[in-house]
Amino acid sequence: MRSGFSLAIAISGIAFLLSIIWGEPFIRLLTQFNIGKMIRDDQPATHQSKQNTPTMGGFMFLVPITLLTVILNAVELFGYRLLGASILVPLAAMWSYAIIGALDDWEGIRGARKGLGMRARTKFILQVLVALGLAYVLKNVLLVPHLYWPTALLPLDLGWLYIPIATLIIVGMTNAMNFTDGIDGLASIISMTAFGVIGIIALVQGQVFLGRFCFCVVGALAGFLWFNVNPARLFMGDTGSQALGGTLAVVSLMTGHWLFLPLIAIIPLAELLSVMIQVSYFKITGGKRVFKRTPIHHHFEEIGWTETQIVIRFWIIELVSAMLGLGLTFIG
Repeated sequence: MRSGFSLAIAISGIAFLLSIIWGEPFIRLLTQFNIGKMIRDDQPATHQSKQNTPTMGGFMFLVPITLLTVILNAVELFGYRLLGASILVPLAAMWSYAIIGALDDWEGIRGARKGLGMRARTKFILQVLVALGLAYVLKNVLLVPHLYWPTALLPLDLGWLYIPIATLIIVGMTNAMNFTDGIDGLASIISMTAFGVIGIIALVQGQVFLGRFCFCVVGALAGFLWFNVNPARLFMGDTGSQALGGTLAVVSLMTGHWLFLPLIAIIPLAELLSVMIQVSYFKITGGKRVFKRTPIHHHFEEIGWTETQIVIRFWIIELVSAMLGLGLTFIG
C-alpha cells in the first residue's frame, strides 16, 4: 500500500515537470497559429480583455498524462505485465471527449459558427454515444462493481440499469466540468482535488494502475495551472474541460464508489445545477432569472467578487466537501 502511494506521488511529480517543460513552447505554438479564445458578448465585461488568449490548452496536460500512463503505469516494476487493462478505459474516455471538445473549440475559432462553437444538440448526441460505449465496457468488459452502498457488505448489482445510470453520470459530469471552466484556474484546481480523492479511493481498493492514473492527472493539471492562474496565459477550452469531466466520471465509476461523487465534485455539480435552474426558471416565468448570470461563478463576478476570490473560495468548498465524500466512502 505504501509503495503504491509513493509511486503514484512520484508519477504526479513527473507529470507536473513534463507539463511545465513543454508549456512555454506549446503556448508559442498556439499563438503562432492564432488559436485564440473568442469572447462572446453575453459574458461579463471584464472577460473582454481575455480575447485571443490561446485556447485548446487541454492538450498541454493530455499529452503528459498519456505518455506517463502508457510508459509507467502500464508496466509493472521489475515484472512482465506490460499493460494494465484498467487504464485503457479512462484513457479512451479522456481522448474521446477531448476530440469532441477540440472540434467544438475549432468550430468556435475557425468554423462556420465562429464565436459560438458546435451546436449544443450535436455535441450532446456525441457525448451520449461515447458515454453509452464507455458504460457498456465498464459493465461487460471490465466488470466493475456497480455500486458500493455504505451499509452493504458487497457491491449492489444494478443489472441493465447500470448502463443508463453510468451514461447519465458521464454526460452530466462532462458538461458540469465544461460549465466550471469559465474563469482562470477554476476548473484546473477543482479537477486536481477531485482526481486526487478518487485516486486515494482507488489505491485503498488496490486498483494501483487506476490510482496512478488519477495522480498523473493531478500532476499534469498542476503544471497546466502554472500557466492558467489569473491572469491566464492559456485556456484549456472544451478540449480540456470535457476530457476532464468525462474521465472523472469514468474513474469514479470504476471504483464503484460513485455514490458520493456529488460531494467529491460539488463545485461542478453546483455549476451544472445553476444553469439548469436558470434556464428552467427563465422558461417558466417568461424571462425572469434566479441568478444574475450563469454558470454560477459568473453570478459572483456580477456581485463584485474578483476571479481570484471566486477560485479560492470555491476551492475551499470543494476541498472540504471532497474530504467529507472521502470519509463517507469508507464509513463502516
